[in-house]
Order: sequence, then C-alpha cells, then structure tokens
Amino acid sequence: MAISMYQASVPQFQKMLGNLSAILKKGEEYVQTKKLEDAVLTGSRLFPDMFALARQVQIACDQVKNGMARLAGVEPPRFEDAEVTFAQLQERITKTLAFIDGLKPAQVDGMEAKEIKFSIKEWHFEFVGEQYLLTWIIPNFYFHITTAYNLLRHNGVEIGKADYLG
Repeated sequence: MAISMYQASVPQFQKMLGNLSAILKKGEEYVQTKKLEDAVLTGSRLFPDMFALARQVQIACDQVKNGMARLAGVEPPRFEDAEVTFAQLQERITKTLAFIDGLKPAQVDGMEAKEIKFSIKEWHFEFVGEQYLLTWIIPNFYFHITTAYNLLRHNGVEIGKADYLG
C-alpha cells in the first residue's frame, strides 16, 4: 500500500514544528540565562547574505501553511512576518500547527496530479501536487528548520541531534 500525500506530509510537519518549538525554547532560556535580548539570537545569521533566525522560522512555517493550503485548495492564513521575539516565533508555530491540524486527509489525498502555480518575486513555479510536495515543500521546510537549528547551535545554545529529531 502506498503512503498518502497527507501521511507523507502532515505528521512530519507536526513533529518537526514541535521540535522547532522545543529548540527555540532552549534558545529563549539561553538568552535569559546570559541576560541578552531575544534579538541577539533571533536576528543572528550564519553569513551576511543569509536570512536571520526569525526569518528561517517564518519561512519554515510558510512552507507548511502555504504549501498545504495550495494542495488542499484553501486560503492560507496570513501572517505579518513581524516576529522578533521567541514568544512571537512560538505563536507563529502554534498558528501554523492549528492550521494544518484543521486539514482533513481527504483535502490533500488525491491531489498528486493537481496543477500548482505560484510566484515568488520574479520567479514563477509550476508543479503537479506530488512533485510540489516531495521536491519543493518538504525539502524547503527541512532546509529552514535545519538552518534555524544551526543558528542556535552556532550561537552556543546547547542542543543536539536528539533535540532536532525530537
């Protein structure tokens, strides 16, 4: 029996967003212990031309909410992209989880051949549903989760593989 589109996506998004929430909590505890402002970590970058931690979390959430909304044929929730504190990033994860928790398997399953077209700035993308999920949403989601993990670890937050995997 083949795995469904829903089972290939929603459970891992739920798990990994929960893990992201847990490592952000450790980041928040770290800045509190060191008596730093949240922005010391939420604004940190691995390299000047890369997005900061807050943006990595925003994009990870966006991959999930926008991607699953496109597959399900529903309007995604709109977020302001104004998060700068750990509490605000946690709220964004909570809202993203609430959105995908509300999706039913029947809204996503059977969308393997659905045409998906969208643009990001000057780039235009065209996929079919299965390709979109497996070659766009999931890899981008993991890229941004991993980069958020790496930013926290690079800045001294004591996290490891067990935290990442949950």
